[in-house]
Amino acid sequence: MFGLFGLWRTFDSVVFYLTLIVGLGGLVGNGLVLWNLGFHIKKGPFSVYLLHLAAADFLFLSCHVGFSVAQAALGAQDTLYFVLTFLWFAVGLWLLAAFSVERCLSDLFPACYHGCRPRHASAVLCALVWALTLPAVLLPANACGLLRNSARPLVCLRYHVASVTWFLVLACVAWTAGVVLFVWVTCCSMRARPRLYGIVLGALILLLFCGLPLVFYWSLQPLLNFLLPMFSPLAMLLACVNSSSKPLIYLGLGRQPGKREPLRVVLQRALGEGAELGARGQSLPMGLL
Repeated sequence: MFGLFGLWRTFDSVVFYLTLIVGLGGLVGNGLVLWNLGFHIKKGPFSVYLLHLAAADFLFLSCHVGFSVAQAALGAQDTLYFVLTFLWFAVGLWLLAAFSVERCLSDLFPACYHGCRPRHASAVLCALVWALTLPAVLLPANACGLLRNSARPLVCLRYHVASVTWFLVLACVAWTAGVVLFVWVTCCSMRARPRLYGIVLGALILLLFCGLPLVFYWSLQPLLNFLLPMFSPLAMLLACVNSSSKPLIYLGLGRQPGKREPLRVVLQRALGEGAELGARGQSLPMGLL
């Protein structure tokens, strides 16, 4: 019995420090993406999504690292920790779904997309995502007693079912758009594969293997805490990998082998959708879409 307890303590410590290391690395990567997309590259329709996605990932990792350090120092963990970290994770899920759908529509119906799309549609959609995610996460958390001591079981059940259903629908929408885009670009489109295509698929693969476990934990938290206590730290580790790996995708798709270039140039090449270097004002042709 004591051997199993010691093994669990060792496993928990290893996962804790691994998550902390991954989170710190992700903070650096997403911070660099935020700095360059926010101040050095002028906004295109898709770079706006990546800017907000990097902000959501940065907030998620900041909350997790901050609360983890506080937990290690004080030896206590509040339920507010999980609510706040999942809030920013949920923002990223919404943004990824919107980004995937718009990228898919721009490839399937390019003439209609470029002719009918409002100029500031990306910024408006991102603002709506930030605004709508707050009640989608905080209302069920409040009703279920995660923000206060008293819980209302029936109200909690209604809010929680609606919240979980919505998050699973978002994940399905994002993946459906990704599959349609993959089939279209691979089998039907005559144009060269744009780098943004790789960003969408890479982010969706990360979501499938590293992001969904945290959604499942949000959905079945009491049951998983009772049956599989190791699921929570593993889900958080995978979620940190999900948020920390996106800058590596941008770097891998935008860099040219054998060349050392500023990060803003690599990001501009990875976006390839009319994003501009703020310093030079040079724009990429829309044909790269």
